[in-house]
Amino acid sequence: MSVVLITGAGSGFGALTARTLAAAGHTVYASMRDVAARNADRARSLLDWARENSADLRVVELDTGDEASAAAAVKTVVAEQGRLDVLVNNAGMLVIGPTEAFTPEQVAHCFDVNVIGHLRVNRAVLPRMREQGGGLVVYVGSVTSEIISPFQGPYVAAKAAEDRLAETTFYENSAFGIDCVIVQPGAYTSGTDHFAGARHPEDTERAAVYSGLRERVEALASSLDSLALPGARTDVEEVAERIRDVIAMEPGTRPARVVVDPQHHGAQEVNAVRAERQRTMLRRMGMEDVTSVRDPGRA
Repeated sequence: MSVVLITGAGSGFGALTARTLAAAGHTVYASMRDVAARNADRARSLLDWARENSADLRVVELDTGDEASAAAAVKTVVAEQGRLDVLVNNAGMLVIGPTEAFTPEQVAHCFDVNVIGHLRVNRAVLPRMREQGGGLVVYVGSVTSEIISPFQGPYVAAKAAEDRLAETTFYENSAFGIDCVIVQPGAYTSGTDHFAGARHPEDTERAAVYSGLRERVEALASSLDSLALPGARTDVEEVAERIRDVIAMEPGTRPARVVVDPQHHGAQEVNAVRAERQRTMLRRMGMEDVTSVRDPGRA
């Protein structure tokens, strides 16, 4: 069993994933901000669940916007367990609305949460994994990194940036025995805080220019729901289960990407083409001995 640190565990999906991994027998550190204040009830709920289910699930303070906080959380985990095997970069935020109407400050914050926050946590975790001789970093990405949905501009741009940084970080750390898996969910509009907690444009004057498209913006979630394929699971628990299954795989055998997409956006096909072109480019650069590009995986 592994020692797992998951960020953003104060969210509905983060908490669900923490419980799923702890139920599988892992020692899980569910991290979130303001454990003693704003997220006190959420932290208590996780700890109560752990006691009721005899699971090793703990809560640790971690603000992905603060590098010192990330370092302190990792230090706590290692001090208590002697190692850290898996990091699940889950912290994120969704925005919905016309791209032009988001202020630059809003867009910068979206990138900070969805991209730079993961970098801060990685900077605390990767040195420890290299020292151990291996580990696994899982990113909760999005199929929108490959196939864009309108009215989510800052979000899809940030998720694409997260994806590329994740993939590059794997290339640079695979020689140290560190795996990286990017889990790409489709749209899950219930069972998670993602859509319910989405941010909207603060520049209402610019947003008013797009008033003729308001119905389409407001119908985004229901439109995505309607695309679910017959027989496809639409419960977000499936994503948490796929993360659990990835952790259980032998190091070095894990797929680069795992698509869990009830709407079938088409990310699998795009991933396959990109992976082949990436392999070709690395061969041309003479870097086969430095890293490798694995099968992108299938839904």
